[in-house]
Order: sequence, then C-alpha cells, then structure tokens
Amino acid sequence: MFTDTHTHLYLSEFEPDVTAAVDRAVDAGVRFMLFPNVDLTTVEPMKNLHSLRTDVTAMAMGLHPTEVKADYPGTLEQIRNELFRDPSEYVAVGEIGVDLYWDKTFRKEQMEAFRQQCEWGVTLDKPVIIHCREGLDEVLEVLASLPVPPRGVFHSFGGTPEDVDRIRKAGDFYFGINGIVTFKNSSLRKTLPHIHPSRLLLETDSPYLAPVPMRGRRNESAYLVHTAAHVADALGMTMSDLANLTSNNAKTLFNL
Repeated sequence: MFTDTHTHLYLSEFEPDVTAAVDRAVDAGVRFMLFPNVDLTTVEPMKNLHSLRTDVTAMAMGLHPTEVKADYPGTLEQIRNELFRDPSEYVAVGEIGVDLYWDKTFRKEQMEAFRQQCEWGVTLDKPVIIHCREGLDEVLEVLASLPVPPRGVFHSFGGTPEDVDRIRKAGDFYFGINGIVTFKNSSLRKTLPHIHPSRLLLETDSPYLAPVPMRGRRNESAYLVHTAAHVADALGMTMSDLANLTSNNAKTLFNL
C-alpha cells in the first residue's frame, strides 16, 4: 500500500463529491494521503475533507509561495495562528518555499515568508514541505541562514544529481517524486539512483502533473500507482518493495 505525501484532493476541482477521490485512491492501493495547505481560502475545505476521512488522511499548514504578495505579513500571521492554535492537527509546515517560474516580483517576500515558516517547523519540531520552482539558489540561501535548518521534503523534485547533492548538504531532506518522472522529456529517471532509498517519497501533487498514461487529465491520488511503476522500473524494485520503502519513509518523516 502506497502513501501519497502531497495531494490537494480538497480543491474545487474535485467537487461536488470530494470524498470519491479519496475512496478511489484507497481502492487503487494508496493507504494514506497528506494534504498540504495553499492559502487562507483552502484551510476550511482541507479541514473539512480531512474530518471526513481521518483514517487515511493528514494535513500540513503553510502559505504557498505563489500566494505571497506585498501584503503577505497579515496573511502569514493568520496562517501562523491556525498552525499554532493546535499544532497536533498538522504533521508538517507546508507547502512553503520559493517559486520564481511565473513571476519574480515578490522574490524577497517569498524568501522571508519561507524563512519564517522554516522557523515554525523547527520550533514545533515538524518537517517542512518545500515547493521549489526556479528557486533552488534562493531556498538554499534561506536554509543556510537559519541557526538550525528544518528537516523536510523537496516536493515535486525534478532536478539533477548535482541538485540532490546541494540539497543533502543543506540538511536532512527527502525528495518527493511525482508524475514528472513519467514525462518523455524528463531526465529524472537518471537522477533517481542518486537519491538514497531512505530519502525517497512518492506523491501526486493532484490535481496537477498527471502521470503517463493519464497525461492531460485531472490528476488524483489513485494515479500514484502509475508513477510508482516508473520509479520501481528505474530502480529495479518490485512495486511491493517500493510501496513498503516509501511508506515507511513517509511514516518516519511525518511521524504518521
């Protein structure tokens, strides 16, 4: 049974019956799913879905980097209040990070919001879920500036062996592998053997990045098995061994 360490099944794309996607995932062999937050508008939908399926889901609380704007301090304070109100509700701080792919306007603000949320992770002894798109230098700069770096995962990782080395030198980080590994133009299959097995996680990032052969569809956690098949083939593992390995890694990192 697999663990999807990053999925947004609570988003409006899955309405009107958001629980159906959870059920399909369980039927497909995904025994557990982790919901990272996006912004203030997603807190309640995420908590509502989790409350319906607490047996197979967990939550993380954070502010996504693309939602960091000029007025971010007020938003970040509300996110902090939600997290610190009852930290036991959340297994991680996330998703947080730096995304400069679409817009570099708020680069400094993203880095500062990321720094503060990393500090929350250290204070609460919770891992962080890092969204890093065209921002690895910035993320590593922030991590290097912290007195104590958090532990966590670089979600949706699609980098090179050199990127793996840089990240591992920055702290105790895992690597979330999703549908990107199945894409024809992805070199991630060549990078996979460079990631230590004890730091490998699987995810979907649904509703985004649907894997082959589901490319072009709305992604969902049930499709994790297609990504897993590519990863197992690249590493010369059975699906059962990969499921056990990555689920145990998720249990270790997130204290599931």
